Amino acid sequence: MRILDDDWFLRVRLKLRHLQLFQALDEQRNLHRAAEALGMSQPAASKLLGDLEARLGVRLFERHARGLTPNWYGEVLVRHAHSMLFELQHTGNELAALRAGNAGTVTVGTVMAPAVTLLTSAIERVHRDRPGLKVSVEVGVSKALIPRLLEGELDFAITRVPAGFPMERFVFEEIGEEDICFVCREGHPLTGRSPLTLEDMAAYPWSLQPPGALMRQRVDSLFLHHGVSPPARIVDTPDVLVSLALVDKSDTITATTREVAGLLCAPQRFRILPLQDALSVQPYGLVSLRDQRLSPGAAALMTTLRELVAHQRYREAG
Repeated sequence: MRILDDDWFLRVRLKLRHLQLFQALDEQRNLHRAAEALGMSQPAASKLLGDLEARLGVRLFERHARGLTPNWYGEVLVRHAHSMLFELQHTGNELAALRAGNAGTVTVGTVMAPAVTLLTSAIERVHRDRPGLKVSVEVGVSKALIPRLLEGELDFAITRVPAGFPMERFVFEEIGEEDICFVCREGHPLTGRSPLTLEDMAAYPWSLQPPGALMRQRVDSLFLHHGVSPPARIVDTPDVLVSLALVDKSDTITATTREVAGLLCAPQRFRILPLQDALSVQPYGLVSLRDQRLSPGAAALMTTLRELVAHQRYREAG
């Protein structure tokens, strides 16, 4: 495939209908069903795809008896077609919100700790000046949030950039680390144990983030560092509420951040175990795409987050 100029999409006459066809083919993997989904005839869809492949000089989909499968070239176009169509839909939502007298929409992804403290404070402050701003908050782990940011489903995120993602695509503004603590129910057999050891804790059931999550990696590393076999009974879940429900009803132990524990763990129901080892996960921060311009609403929310972070650091320094 020859090197394409910056205006290649004009030269090959790429149309919105092509993007819609790529998305439909990715979902249906069958030309007839994709054409039906778009209200086209199969010959028209076949001609639309064939003409574009001819202008590009490459095949985009492999034809076989059961349908079509995108090859490497096709995968690139399919992925960007999804992103561009989502952006167009997002643009329509913003225009509709402005026309209705609102201030637009913002979709933010975040890991748990800033969701319960920093982000909620920022949203409350922004809504004083922009009461019509519609904010959607998606809570998840970094490995799930970063792909959604790259696909255009999030305006920005409060998270980390895991290894394996292209750092040059992002602007990362560090906020801080998350301190980890271990939580059990009030009345747990370990609450009266002193000194408390990892061997003591490993004998009980645990509820932790799935393998590969940063907090899980830190907990696993703690046991490995001390030469202690990890707990034999672990429930894997990314949902802190599920973990706390298990903790509340049994002798299960969980790991969470101190900010989350301070908000969700009522002292009459939960206890933080006094393990001496200090544990934290690598710093998280504001993450945005380097080549993407934020909407006015998203920019206002990010500015407010920066102000809150700066104020927090000033108080800690004083």
